[in-house]
Amino acid sequence: MIAMVSALAACSTVPPEEDPVIIKLNQLESRLMRVERILDNQSLVSLANELQQLRGEMAELRNQVETVQFESENARKRQRDLYVDIDTRLNNLEGGAVAVTLPGEEVLPGEEGDDGTTVTDRDAYKAAFGLLEQGRYDEASDAFAAFVTTYPESTLLDNAQYWLAEALYVEREFQRALTEFQRVVELYPESRKIPDAWLKIGYTHYELKDYTRARDALERVIGEHGGSTAARLAGQRLERMSREGN
Repeated sequence: MIAMVSALAACSTVPPEEDPVIIKLNQLESRLMRVERILDNQSLVSLANELQQLRGEMAELRNQVETVQFESENARKRQRDLYVDIDTRLNNLEGGAVAVTLPGEEVLPGEEGDDGTTVTDRDAYKAAFGLLEQGRYDEASDAFAAFVTTYPESTLLDNAQYWLAEALYVEREFQRALTEFQRVVELYPESRKIPDAWLKIGYTHYELKDYTRARDALERVIGEHGGSTAARLAGQRLERMSREGN
């Protein structure tokens, strides 16, 4: 016991920088700091790798989204062009062949053609439709509006009224488009454009965020024109609205 006390007393006289216990503690602390630095560096490397991977995935997703958007826009354009082409052919079958107005040779209703003859309602309709086919929607809406005023007795009046509304819809003038689509169903209840007009009334109310009226119009299409393309599209939009909580 006396020897142990003597040893401790001896240790207490050793300077701190020479104390083996303190030296050992300092060594351990240095090692711990090195380990912590290594771990920190490894964490940073890991985070950097994960960040790089996420950036790559985001770039890939962005490319996929852009591809889908491009394909969707092309599909809509093809669908619109096909729709316009079918409408033109049906009108030709209903009223007989008409002369085609070439792009850049449009004439307004009531004007005289190059041969001095007055432009007929079918000539004017074809001219307006040509503008629509070229994607000149603002000019097309003006031409169809002029047609409706100039040829109130034309058998193409319901079609012209519908395409006037359609041109406005494509231009996103939804309030004006809604008024013109409503004129189709109010003024031409026997028109073959009725299912499409009600469908677009539903679409337009949707764009205006009037979801109750949109749903009423779309359900009317399904109830009154079941089995038609318009009814199928109405069902798809109703499903979309349900998913969106509208």
